[in-house]
Amino acid sequence: MKRRAIIWFRQDLRLHDNEALVTGMRMADEIVPVFIFDERVFLGKTRFGFPKTGKFRARFILESVENLRQNLRDIGSELIVRTGKPEHILSELAQQIKASWVLCNRERTQEESAVQDALEQKLWGIGVELLYTRGKMLFHTQDLPVPVQHTPDTFTQFRKENENITPVRPPFPSPTALPPLPAGLDAGALPELKDFGHAPFESDPRIALPFKGGETEGLMRLRHYLWESNAIATYKETRNGMIGSDYSSKFSPWLSAGCLSPKFIYYEIRRYERERVSNESTYWMIFELLWRDFFRLMGKKYGNRIFLRSGPQKKNLRHLKNNLEQFRVWAEGRTGVPFIDANMRELNATGWMSNRGRQNTASFLIKDLKVNWQIGAEYFESLLLDYDPTSNWGNWNYVAGIGSDAREDRYFNILTQARNYDPQGDYVRLWCPELKHVPPEKVHRPDLLSSIEKRELKMDGYPKSVVRIEKWAR
Repeated sequence: MKRRAIIWFRQDLRLHDNEALVTGMRMADEIVPVFIFDERVFLGKTRFGFPKTGKFRARFILESVENLRQNLRDIGSELIVRTGKPEHILSELAQQIKASWVLCNRERTQEESAVQDALEQKLWGIGVELLYTRGKMLFHTQDLPVPVQHTPDTFTQFRKENENITPVRPPFPSPTALPPLPAGLDAGALPELKDFGHAPFESDPRIALPFKGGETEGLMRLRHYLWESNAIATYKETRNGMIGSDYSSKFSPWLSAGCLSPKFIYYEIRRYERERVSNESTYWMIFELLWRDFFRLMGKKYGNRIFLRSGPQKKNLRHLKNNLEQFRVWAEGRTGVPFIDANMRELNATGWMSNRGRQNTASFLIKDLKVNWQIGAEYFESLLLDYDPTSNWGNWNYVAGIGSDAREDRYFNILTQARNYDPQGDYVRLWCPELKHVPPEKVHRPDLLSSIEKRELKMDGYPKSVVRIEKWAR
């Protein structure tokens, strides 16, 4: 009798460096690749009522699953696609095809862990083993110098303990051939956006990069950023840009969906350093990959505390209120602070925002509007193309001063930030067309304009600031 293994694709929508796939091929005679659109993720709501998966990420994942299916077909296999609850669908499928194993990437945050725990219970009842593999991190946890629970709470210490000591294991090769599915299995049709409550939409032409989901697109982006454009060679100088396709790598949407492996990126950067140039910029890209590992380890170490208002540091944040009126002004880009409004409007229109924008908008919501940071984190969860639980919530913890490397006085001077990173106001004018006629010296300070000047500049009702902008000018 043939030994069969189900490969449950989760946040690892790729063939390259896929440990579950490689392990399954070694153990089993037949491989059954499966992806399930979990109805709780694609149709569910967050605590504050936002769609858990907004239209931008939903489309990106649909494109990624479609590309995975095509790549599997190209090597002789097929992807089974279903919508529902993975623990029910996978246990029924395992029983139907008499599988011996289900293999998947292990996730550590609460909702994902609950699903895999429920699946493990169901599989145990029918004599099928659930095997966990890894694929989201640069480092293998077994290679770390200390157990996860002893991971340093500061990134700098974590980096120093690992970057020149802990090895990065080579990525697994992509399979070149797979056996066909067992006879009689219906592959299933891909759902559409409308099935998740979203209408089809065209991408905003102002988007920083026309992101498209899938391993093929992710590998193309990696090749472009390193080998075709050499943009990585100036990454440190350009990473805080606001406009254009190459001001940062923009790998994160493909990393979050698992279309790109962090280990594969690491080895490509090392090859680039050998063949082209090794400098601060190439180092800085690896530095950013280390941050992703750090946040994931913090999620493992502190569990649900990264989602709590008091955070891992258990700090009292009673001064932050669930002020939904103030939140909506922020979320809709109507604060009257151009740099904040431009970033929020970009997020709403595209599902993307630069790292500089994320830091500033989060700081503004927490420190200036005194709104509960959890609402902002959930809003980002809903809209971001590159949402990853530990990276998103870890960054919000960081800005709120309640997470790892916490600093209570972390505060962004929005006016200084705007002048440093958008000195001519080009970014603000792109996303706030009401300000398109305002000269550079005043585009970040519309509060200085008289009523007559506002009429002459055709500002068309740009809102009055909800905070005193002049406080940043001192």
